[in-house]
Amino acid sequence: MDKAPEELNQLARQLKSFHIPGQPLILTNVYDACTARLIASIPSTKAVATASYAIASSLGIDDENTMSLSDNLIGVCRVATGLRNAGKADALPLSADLQDGYADPAEAVRQAIKIGVVGCNIEDVDNSVQPPKLRTLEEAKSRIADAVRGAKEAGVPDFVVNARTDVLGFEGTIDDVVERGQAYLEAGATTVFVWGAMKRVITEKEVKDMVRRLDGKLAVLAQGLTIEVLQQCGVSRISIGPTLLLKALKFLENEATAILEGKQWSMGW
Repeated sequence: MDKAPEELNQLARQLKSFHIPGQPLILTNVYDACTARLIASIPSTKAVATASYAIASSLGIDDENTMSLSDNLIGVCRVATGLRNAGKADALPLSADLQDGYADPAEAVRQAIKIGVVGCNIEDVDNSVQPPKLRTLEEAKSRIADAVRGAKEAGVPDFVVNARTDVLGFEGTIDDVVERGQAYLEAGATTVFVWGAMKRVITEKEVKDMVRRLDGKLAVLAQGLTIEVLQQCGVSRISIGPTLLLKALKFLENEATAILEGKQWSMGW
């Protein structure tokens, strides 16, 4: 990374400004240089963000309990390369999914900033144990504050922290989400990202409730509800996680199977 902290902080401010309730930042998460270059080249792209699950898959490893910070940053470096190759490194802010922040969230953020990252996801589970466990509210809040501190120490005070809570995946309630979210915002997070419960898709009513109680500073996965509905609910950020990777892999599987089994197939560029 050859950008000065002042240049990176300008990108961070740009990223932060995109989080508008009702006019959310929409992110189509990427995972390598190829996908980053493609997404960066689409005129409607405002920022680029990674998905840790997809980064891990692109490296041939598992997401939880296996991918180290150094592994993750290798993937993020490739994404940064894609942005440079698209000629967008100076125009599009880059956000990285830093999982649970690893051993030291402040150091994880500092290392990510060296690559050119100006925002990140930090989740409130502890992936260092098996099975992963939900951190206490106090510990999770402290780690968000550590991430914010690390960014300030690196000269990027406007660094965007998207604080993810997985409390719904641990039999928590919407009230628990709001309690944790308010604490994370108090610690310096820009938005609260609600996810972590694949079997517990949040409803439109619940999204509106969280938006109201978190002053619109809500980020969600485009899961179960359309982007149009989520916009109407007033969220500030929408992402898709590893969706692009999973769709691409399914397409590759179908195409490769057709070729290998001698079925009718066209190059179809």
